[in-house]
Amino acid sequence: MHIRISIPAQTLELFDDGGTLLKHYVVSTAKNGAGEQSGSFCTPRGRHVIRAKVGAGETANTVFVRRRPTGEIWTSELAAAHPDRDWILTRILWLSGCEPGFNRLGSVDTMRRYIYIHGSPDTVPLGRPGSIGCIRMKNADIVELFDLVPPYTPVEIVG
Repeated sequence: MHIRISIPAQTLELFDDGGTLLKHYVVSTAKNGAGEQSGSFCTPRGRHVIRAKVGAGETANTVFVRRRPTGEIWTSELAAAHPDRDWILTRILWLSGCEPGFNRLGSVDTMRRYIYIHGSPDTVPLGRPGSIGCIRMKNADIVELFDLVPPYTPVEIVG
């Protein structure tokens, strides 16, 4: 099983080991485009793996900060009270780069940049760039994907 994320198409596709497309999702990558440098707020390209899965069993719209549930459930009222918050909801697939010097180690390390595939509020537009580096998905989609992929699933991000 492997995942392919297209920055230009704003899609995430899940394939089986034989290359058959299993699932196709609309996502949102970084509004700053593609890039690997720490502090760029860009989505990193290249070969990655899912290093950790966070949030199994949590309620949809559970709010995470530093990969920990805060005890909050996202609502439009909570969003209005915190307009500048970058919402990480429901589930987290934490990515780690596989290419030293490109997306692993030093100032280009995807994992140290805390790049995730994660849920987002249903009010957040998908299908166009909008994140600060992560790959945003609909909550129902991230729950489905989370349950389908094991840790260390390969993820290729192209752009």
